[in-house]
Amino acid sequence: MSQAPLMPKATAVWLVENTSLTFDQIAEFCHLHPLEVKGIADGEVAQGIKGWDPIGTGQLTREEIDRAQADSEYRLKISVSKVKLPEMKSVRRGARYTPVSRRHDRPNAILWLLRNHPELKDAQIMRLVGTTKTTIAQIRDRTHWNSASLQPMDPVTLGLCSQIDLDFEVQRAAKDRPPQDPADAGQKLLPVEVTTASHEEEDYGVGSRPGDAGRIDVDSVFAKLKTLKRDDEDDGQDDE
Repeated sequence: MSQAPLMPKATAVWLVENTSLTFDQIAEFCHLHPLEVKGIADGEVAQGIKGWDPIGTGQLTREEIDRAQADSEYRLKISVSKVKLPEMKSVRRGARYTPVSRRHDRPNAILWLLRNHPELKDAQIMRLVGTTKTTIAQIRDRTHWNSASLQPMDPVTLGLCSQIDLDFEVQRAAKDRPPQDPADAGQKLLPVEVTTASHEEEDYGVGSRPGDAGRIDVDSVFAKLKTLKRDDEDDGQDDE
């Protein structure tokens, strides 16, 4: 059986309106019943359908139609396109399909992602392990029916996603994260004046200046030593 043309009914409408082909010729070419083609010619079938030109779309040639019009026994043959279109690969949309044997591991994978990559959004986790937003919320809030038995496990190790997909989502989450405010980061560190002032007060005394550290008062040092010596002598006399 020959290949059917694109939009067979619209093609049949065009052939009925623009050629003198028989109903059988049109029906066989468009893979329709002859009575259906007759209904198109009578206006009872395919009402409102605009004719589709098979010559303009490269499905027929004018010579092929002329040959069929000259011989009612001749059957039209669809033209083979000389242009080979690349095969379109189906694009996966929606959540990732998870095999039945791996579905019981999804809660463990979700827990691992929540702990190790808290920057990931729920939609990203859904794409990685093929879960639902409700399940993610239950595991995050510890309201999941099996929360007590869950163990964080790497989804890549479990075979729920590839390392490339995981890295891609983590990098995307890092890009979407708002930049950190320098003012907030500065609140975690004390100013230099505060941190250095405390050490200076311990080394030089409150009210002293760091520049005075190199100048030692010799008289005060010897006076303090004499005081300590008198205290030792007094203690010795008391012992006698």
